[in-house]
This record gives sequence, C-alpha cells and structure tokens, in this order.
Amino acid sequence: MRSDSVTRGVPAAPNRSLFYALGYTKEELERPLIGIASSYNEIVPGHMNLDKITEAVKAGVRMAGGTPIVFPAIAVCDGIAMGHKGMKYSLVTRDLIADSTEAMALAHAFDGLVMVPNCDKNVPGLLMAAARINIPTIFCSGGPMLAGKLQSGQRTCLSHMFEAVGAHYAGRLSDAGLEEYENCACPTCGSCSGMYTANSMNCLTEAIGMGLRGNGTIPAVWSARLRLAKHAGMQVMELVKRDLKPRDIMTKAAFHNAETVDMALGCSTNTMLHLPAIAHECGIELDLDMSNAISSHTPNLCHLAPAGETYMEDLEHAGGVYAVMKELTKKGLLDTAVMTVTGRTLEENLEGVENLDSALIRPIENPYSPDGGIAVLKGNLASEGCVVKRSAVAAEMMTHTGPARVFDSEEEAITAIYAGKIVAGDVVVIRYEGPKGGPGMREMLNPTSAIAGMGLDKEVALITDGRFSGATRGASIGHVCPEAAQGGVIGLVEEGDSISIDIPHCSITLHVDDAVLADRRAKWVCPEPKVKTGYLARYAKYVTSAARGAVLE
Repeated sequence: MRSDSVTRGVPAAPNRSLFYALGYTKEELERPLIGIASSYNEIVPGHMNLDKITEAVKAGVRMAGGTPIVFPAIAVCDGIAMGHKGMKYSLVTRDLIADSTEAMALAHAFDGLVMVPNCDKNVPGLLMAAARINIPTIFCSGGPMLAGKLQSGQRTCLSHMFEAVGAHYAGRLSDAGLEEYENCACPTCGSCSGMYTANSMNCLTEAIGMGLRGNGTIPAVWSARLRLAKHAGMQVMELVKRDLKPRDIMTKAAFHNAETVDMALGCSTNTMLHLPAIAHECGIELDLDMSNAISSHTPNLCHLAPAGETYMEDLEHAGGVYAVMKELTKKGLLDTAVMTVTGRTLEENLEGVENLDSALIRPIENPYSPDGGIAVLKGNLASEGCVVKRSAVAAEMMTHTGPARVFDSEEEAITAIYAGKIVAGDVVVIRYEGPKGGPGMREMLNPTSAIAGMGLDKEVALITDGRFSGATRGASIGHVCPEAAQGGVIGLVEEGDSISIDIPHCSITLHVDDAVLADRRAKWVCPEPKVKTGYLARYAKYVTSAARGAVLE
C-alpha cells in the first residue's frame, strides 16, 4: 500500500508514534489510510452540512475496512463575496485548493481519497487535485439547496434575490417585498438551488465518472444524501483494491461526455473555465472550438433556473443526471465505454435508467433547442473567444446590435444602471475585470441582475472580460479573451461604438475600422494594477489566458 512508507517496518517507527499520538491503533494502521478532504465550514451555506456528510463517508470507509482521516479544504461563498473586493478572491481559491490538497495527500501517504466539496471553485479545485495526485479517489458533494417559496406560492432562488435588488431600485418592488425575498430565497443548507456553477460542477463530476449517481442532484437535506456518502466511503475501498485512479476515469472521451452533458443541461458558463483547467491537470487540452462543435449536435434538454422555473430537486425527481445521459445515448452522443468510479462502464451504469419527467428533461426528439445551452462566440472583439449561456437568453436577444456603454469596473457600471443611465438597445461593456486586470476575474452577477431587475434583460446586452455566474440570464457575454489588461480589443472600445452579437452564428463584432483600432492601440496604456501586493498580485502575474481555463503557468 502507498501508506506502507508511514506505517510499516522499523524505518516507519517514528511515523507510527505520531499516529499513536493522534489516537490511532495498531489495527487501524494495518488498514488502507483514506484521506477525506472535507470542505466543511460555517460561512458557506453549501458547506454547513458537510460535517454530517463527512461523518457518513467515514462510516462507509470503516464499514469497508479502511481507516478514514479527515483534513480540511477551504471554500468561498460566491454569493457573500459578490459585489465587493471579496469576489476577486473567488476564482483564485480554485488553485489554492488544488495546491493545498495535493500537499496534504502526498505528504501523508494516503492510499485513497474521498473529496467532500460543494461550491463553485471548491469542486473544480478538488477535481484538479485528484488529477494531479492520481491515487484512487471518489467525490461526494454536499448536495443542492431546496428552492424557496414566497407567500404567493411562487418558487424562488438566489438569482431572483439578486434581481429583486434591481427591481427595488427601479421602484418595482417594495421594502417589504425585498425583505420577503431575503427570508425565502435560500431556505435550507446546500449549494444554491438553480443550475448555477456549484450544481453544474457537481452534475459534471457525475457525468465525467468521478461521483456516484445522485452526486449532483440529491438535495442536501435529504437522508438519501447521507446514504450516498456512506456508499462513497465504501466504494473508495473498492477503488483502492483495484487501483482505479482518476486519470483512468478522466480521459479525453470522459471530458467530451462531460461537455455534452453540460450542453444538454444548460450549465454555468464557468464550466468553460473549469473543465479545461481540470483536463490540463490530466494532460489533456480542451479547445474552446470543440465546445461549439459539441454544442452544434447536442440538444438542450433542460431549462433549470435561471433559464426556467425548475430546480435541482425537480431534476432529481426526474431521474437526475443519469436520466439526461440516457436521453443523450439515444442518438449516440456519449461514449458509454468509459470507466467510472462505480467500477463499471457508463453503459453499465445507465442500464434500466429512465426519464421520469419528460416535461423537465425533454426527450431528445423534442428538445428546447437543437443545439447546446452554452455558446462560444468569436470575432474581432474576442479573437480567442467569449462565452454565453445561450439557454438563458431570450429569443429577442439572440441577435442584437447597439451602442457601447463603456465602464472600467463593475462598480462604475452598477452606479450607471441604478441611476437609470442605461436604456433599451445599449450594450454595456465592463472591462479590466479579467484574471490580470481585476485581478481575480470577478463574477458580474450584480450588473446582470440589476439589468434584469430593472426590466431590461430583453433589451440590453452586457459584455465583459470578467466572468458570469451560473445564476446569470439574458444576453450576458463573459470571459472575453484576450482581456483588456492583456491588450485585448475590449480595452479599445469607446463610448458609442456599435457592437453586434449574433449568438446563433457564434459571432461578436465591434464595428470599427482596423485602421482606427490600430490608432487606438498605439495610444493605449494599460492602467495601473488595482492590486499591487499579496496573493492576488502574484496570481495576476502568472495567470494565463481566461479562455484557456485560467490555469496558472
């Protein structure tokens, strides 16, 4: 076993003495040592229940003959970090999580790992770590939050909460109405209830083969989630026995499967950052152009919030991610020969699976659209690409041309929106919010929610070199690359320039002559860094292109 170096023989006597100091017995040290990366904390709603999930995992490990050993992983609540300096620290934690988990796992010679994550950067960070460490590993997330309900009976969620702020500023919602949203939008622990980034990544963990069925969809407060955790703890022991490792599972075919499921579910645009970063750790390079190729033949089967009025608990009732994958196999869109953490192939996993709600998971013959929920746009404004959640864009905004309203920070844009300075037809441009320029690549959920709350989501587009939350809806186009701080054309846009967005044809165009752009570029000077010291400054120095997954060099 890998742990022999710290538990067996005379040379390991000092190591054993330290295990004994921890209270472990000789008998426990004779079993495989299973590290459990627990993301439990008391600041993230999606993580406040992970102590219970972790205990269930430990029980499963012990039942199957292993010795569980818990260590921590950090996580940021993107909702609490939103709208201030804290959001600059969200994306960068993904790399911190991967680095620190790698250090803990290899320093202590674990034989296997169970990752217990739940939120936006925490899930991809631990997937990156699993690929790097490459010892038998399984994931068990904390599960999604239940949807909220207003007194009117209307179901609600966090994205409605952000939009309610805009509606309040516009005079469309009273103080009492806003307070009702505050008290009802997030009724339980768990990752926020729509198809936002956390739930997207937990579903794709299942799709890529690293989690058991239900990993992405069983609600956090259901007892079925504890049973799933126990099964994950037991299953890691089978993976150790077979020496079945993450890179045996996360193959190129598995990533293509994940992207296909991504398009069918209509996941967060942040998956276009995270999947390439995880693949990079596996020695696989994902091309953004491939995303459009997959999208072009993958129908969009689900419209979960914010694209529609259904939630993660509804997806679970309908059969979950497996039911979506079963629909996709009807047209041969998945490679079902891939191996998974169940110890079986995807084809074996899908035997007997049924779509239990054809209204929530559309049959593949009757999709919401014939192409996928995410589109990558290219053009002179984004030569290396930008990303839009197509499934959450109204039909009226699939094509749009309008004058640029240019802002050099999120705060500037928010002030203008709430002051009523943005009108129908405008294209809001927010720049210098990328990995280098931010630094940290903040999510622009506040500006897009403000636009929606003001009732302009079907009339105003927003383009940024920052990111968009999975909770974003409307013609919100993010991850523009190259970013402004790298000399991207988005940094050369001037107030009033005409911009065209054509989502069906995957194009984005700044209508300015090349000679004029060249003249602007000759005069362009990159602004002073917004952060000059600390971790963010170091991150900004080494981060590569956002379109390549914001992977550190």
